[in-house]
Amino acid sequence: MRVGVVILPEYRWWVAEPKWRAAEELGFSHAWTYDHLGWRTLVDGPWFSAVPTLTAAAMVTSKIRLGTLVASPVFRHPVPFAREILTLDDLSDGRLNVGIGSGGTGSYDSDAIGAPELTAPQRTQRFGEFVELLDLLLTRDKTTWKGEFFTADEARGHPGCVQRPRVPFVIAADGPKAMGIAARYGTGWITTGSRQLDSPDYETWWRGVAKVTKRFNEELASINRAKGTIDRYLNLDSSPVYSLTSVEAFQDAAGRARDLGFTDLIVHWPRSEGVYFGHETVLEQVAGDVLPGLVDFEFRD
Repeated sequence: MRVGVVILPEYRWWVAEPKWRAAEELGFSHAWTYDHLGWRTLVDGPWFSAVPTLTAAAMVTSKIRLGTLVASPVFRHPVPFAREILTLDDLSDGRLNVGIGSGGTGSYDSDAIGAPELTAPQRTQRFGEFVELLDLLLTRDKTTWKGEFFTADEARGHPGCVQRPRVPFVIAADGPKAMGIAARYGTGWITTGSRQLDSPDYETWWRGVAKVTKRFNEELASINRAKGTIDRYLNLDSSPVYSLTSVEAFQDAAGRARDLGFTDLIVHWPRSEGVYFGHETVLEQVAGDVLPGLVDFEFRD
């Protein structure tokens, strides 16, 4: 089982750089940052862009995989974003994962650019177009394509990704239609648990995770895709208990996730206050005492 860590893009680089270096040195398998214009309770605080942040992170690391958690069609167009992905994949020497999601409703990202509010079916259609077109742009030398929300006219893709046939897509999906997109295009699937649960307690949240995992398995079966052909990521900090509250909290969560067949876990770098409040000493203890003992988990049908 692999473990990754999110470093929010809220720090001046002189503060952020040591965290990205440490994520690799501590033995995390992947490191991520949020791809938003601003985020929830932190919207009025410092915030930096994901792509330049990951570019800088690629320059100060050499082994750890890097990624967006998650890019969305709310304020991105696949054509310019594909160029940024190609560049990041090259700069990192093939260490990029592209986390992709549909984007939330009523979010700061959409409000900040004056985007119209979409219905749920429209959001799903836009998400599907975004992923499909991005896939084409990253695997073809030239792409012409037209959808309801996005268009490409002889968009060039040379020289292509370092990773072939393209960079891995880790697709966020909790609902059935988004799961269909993840099952078709995803190298990995990431979930936050059931979206239908309102402020669940810890045990209820885990039951929700089990339900969405079952649904995703059913989605894979519907297109005859083997369960073991896609990595499964769980955002542990969607739980009502912050995963790095203590070493014991992380161990409990890791054990439950392993039992449900997850190959990858994602935690958040502890913050000094507010959301993801915690202590870096716990992160260091988890890295030193727990990560080495996590045997690679291979999901078997």
